[in-house]
Amino acid sequence: MSLVIYNTLTQKKEVFQPLEKNKVKLYVCGPTVYNHIHVGNARPLVFFDVVYRYLKFKGYDVTYVRNITDIDDKIIKRAQEEKKNSSEIAQIYTQAFEEDIKILGIEAPTYCPKATDHIEEMVQWIQALLNKGYAYEVQGEVLYSVEKIKFYKLSKKNAEELLAGARVEVAGHKKNPGDFVLWKPSKPGEPSWKSPWGPGRPGWHIECSVMSTKYLGDTLDIHGGGRDLIFPHHENEIVQSESYTGKPFVKYWMHNEMLSFGKEKMSKSLGNIVTMHEFLEKYPAEVLKFILISNHYRSLLEFSEQAIQEAIGGLEKIYKTLLQAQAQLKDKNDAKSSLSKDMKEVVIPLWKKFEEAMDDDFNTAQALGAIFEAVRVINHAFTSHISWSSEGKKVLKEFLETIEKIGKIWGLFQQDPNDFFEHLRTKLLHQVSLSRQDIEKLISERLQARQQKNWKRADEIRKELEKNHILLEDTPTQTTWKVQI
Repeated sequence: MSLVIYNTLTQKKEVFQPLEKNKVKLYVCGPTVYNHIHVGNARPLVFFDVVYRYLKFKGYDVTYVRNITDIDDKIIKRAQEEKKNSSEIAQIYTQAFEEDIKILGIEAPTYCPKATDHIEEMVQWIQALLNKGYAYEVQGEVLYSVEKIKFYKLSKKNAEELLAGARVEVAGHKKNPGDFVLWKPSKPGEPSWKSPWGPGRPGWHIECSVMSTKYLGDTLDIHGGGRDLIFPHHENEIVQSESYTGKPFVKYWMHNEMLSFGKEKMSKSLGNIVTMHEFLEKYPAEVLKFILISNHYRSLLEFSEQAIQEAIGGLEKIYKTLLQAQAQLKDKNDAKSSLSKDMKEVVIPLWKKFEEAMDDDFNTAQALGAIFEAVRVINHAFTSHISWSSEGKKVLKEFLETIEKIGKIWGLFQQDPNDFFEHLRTKLLHQVSLSRQDIEKLISERLQARQQKNWKRADEIRKELEKNHILLEDTPTQTTWKVQI
């Protein structure tokens, strides 16, 4: 099956055919570094990391560019609030961003350019747009004139329709309310760079056009980002880039849907955010990645306590199955039982089902469903206490290898199961009143009560632990525990 991608430009799924054979030029809009990124910002980071990894798995030579916007009105405002200069703010939050994505296990892109390192190229672009008649200058400000735009390619609306429904800055010096800034003069005390129009700084949209084409050429294979960027950012990127180069800017546009929090889009302006830094202090990074991958990237995803608990439960189920499979493979005894129908139809073709789902517009939700089906079948075999034949063990081995292979593409399931459970316990323990020492002491006391057949006391201890969000699981050889928030 060929890889199929939903293209926002054509509003349909298309077979992916890169501009050059076996080469992919991928650009994704990165963060504006004026604050810690929130978990909603993590969705495009995680999803396009999966796209990057999967394209490489498929044999493509991928050049991946993800920029950093390190000069912007929001950065300047934050600097004024904190009584720092803009470059300090940008440096602080760039470092925080890099630390967060490292914990999240996001692969480094091929290039991660910063806007302030490309001001000269931006000035040259703006001058070229002025020379071609696409832009005009008023009082040191250069604006792109939208009067020549009849139709916006991604939104599928004409200019009048889209601008009528959008919040646009109304300024007396603009020829049209929709004209957007390419270069703006700096106010006293604000950062500035030299230009033919006086000291100032570039507009947001021109930054991405310049950086993407510098590293990837005039036409990109894939440009990605959140769907909130379609208008005006990506529409303006298209018109200014195609005006400059005279060539199509992007072949495939990919947009992930937003993360909602309490039925509203998660955003800093609404104040309904959970920063990634806050989340990672309370939970393992794998939990957040699991939440984001468990839904198709084009579907709205509600972030909630329930979503967090479901992700933890899903990871525990998969890791527990991996642990049991590993233990079973160490058993040297082989039975003569034959494989069940479910083993043949669900577990053996797992990799094929995964690849089919990923080839269908990166359908991680469908692929995860196939994993859980395989886990269900294997767990049923374990709970049924069947004796494993050499053929059955071969299937278990293939299952472990398949999950490892999938994990490398998704950035999940890479830990030893025991390490995963220990890491999860350590993180969640910070959210309960009992210490590890308290818990282990109560478990030891309960074990002693059970040995003395003091079932009442053993039951009291179990209930006491449950009240403190500690759940016990008794096996023939030991008692294990986990934190249930």
